[in-house]
Amino acid sequence: MKVLVTGAKGMLGQDLCPILEDSGAYVIETDIENMNITDFDAVERKIQSENPDVVIHCAAYTNVDGAEEDIKTARLINFNGTENVAKVCGKLGITLVYISTDYVFDGEKKEPYLPNDIPNPINNYGLTKLEGESAVQKFCEKFYIVRTSWLYGHHGKNFVETMLSLSDKPEIKVVDDQIGCPTWTCELGAGIVKLFEKPYGIYHVCGTGSTSWFDFAKEIFEKSNLNVNLKSCKTNEFPRPAKRPKYSVMANDRICRNWKTALKDYLELRF
Repeated sequence: MKVLVTGAKGMLGQDLCPILEDSGAYVIETDIENMNITDFDAVERKIQSENPDVVIHCAAYTNVDGAEEDIKTARLINFNGTENVAKVCGKLGITLVYISTDYVFDGEKKEPYLPNDIPNPINNYGLTKLEGESAVQKFCEKFYIVRTSWLYGHHGKNFVETMLSLSDKPEIKVVDDQIGCPTWTCELGAGIVKLFEKPYGIYHVCGTGSTSWFDFAKEIFEKSNLNVNLKSCKTNEFPRPAKRPKYSVMANDRICRNWKTALKDYLELRF
């Protein structure tokens, strides 16, 4: 199987590509230097010339707060860029895997979100990613929409690395009233490979179980054998440009392992 990956130099892409290769796939890595997704002609030329069986679309604008101040750029990448990829894949009959987010939901549900639950984003990032989902569904017959959440990995800025970098501070405050599913990039990558055996459609691929950001931080420090002064607080104590869902837990059919188990493996590899 020949797989083209967009955003191959990003946090997810750098862990995903080796996982795909280990599964037996021939991987074509693309990023803005060799395929700018906002340029339709460039997308069409590259995908036509490579003729992959599958395109995994990881490239995205992921600055949640930045999207509140610059929705134009967020939409250009997350919607228009995705639309370009979807149009070409649909035209050529190529399977498209689109990486989406738990932030397409408003967080008002009291139990885990199902793939067929109606999205209602409360920030611009979630809105533009949902617009990307719509483009995929409009132009492609063969697609997997993969919603994930609270992503962390070895090759990019993320919550785990931020917490570890703050471990020598006199006090660390973390919110305890946002609940979600931490997901290691390697778990997501392995989950994507599993999807190729499943029917096309929308899937939630995230860590099994759920936690608050505070308890996530607590687990990070405990598993790292770090003694820190960690305090819980509420979201309204740290106002940010973008609203976050209070509850964005997603039902994932156990495609990924328990988030605590995955975090333990991540930290062991890190140290």
